Amino acid sequence: MRVVLDPDGVTRGLRRVAGEILERHHGAHDVVIVGVRRGGETVAEELVRHLRDQEARDVPVGSVDITLYRDDAATALPNPRIGPSHIPCALEGKTVVLVDDVVYTGRTIRAALDALLDYGRPRRIELMALVDRGGRELPIQPDYVVKRIEVGATERVDVVSRDDGLAAIVQAANAPSIPPSVAPRGSP
Repeated sequence: MRVVLDPDGVTRGLRRVAGEILERHHGAHDVVIVGVRRGGETVAEELVRHLRDQEARDVPVGSVDITLYRDDAATALPNPRIGPSHIPCALEGKTVVLVDDVVYTGRTIRAALDALLDYGRPRRIELMALVDRGGRELPIQPDYVVKRIEVGATERVDVVSRDDGLAAIVQAANAPSIPPSVAPRGSP
């Protein structure tokens, strides 16, 4: 296991991305943050904290479950764990920043786009990833990214919660995975 982003690096990177989002959209007036369940939820909550700090306004944050939208749902998910989606407001006319912890093949994001569009038609959808590990199978690229790395086919990137914050680690693809915990809504 090797650490590619420690908690300080995650904090600095998310602060930078929050600034980029605010600059690109001249504030956060029509911005909605939606995390991809499960890993993207934690990153989305952290990103929103930085947006609120910089913008001094509440930024809507939600999550979308992609379980039934996966292109391998019938074969890879014999007992799917379907969770709730939470879209905090109407999406029409909004810019949705879809947030995931790690972008790899692009298939998760394709499923997330399908799921998100069931809730309305935003003016624009952008993608933010904590880590872009390359290896795309679909033409999907993040608009905002904290760290880009190359990872071997026998490895994977996990975002984990530690006592001092989120960290991104590279470990063997067959190692057990523990998703980061999601802070309760409204917690600091």
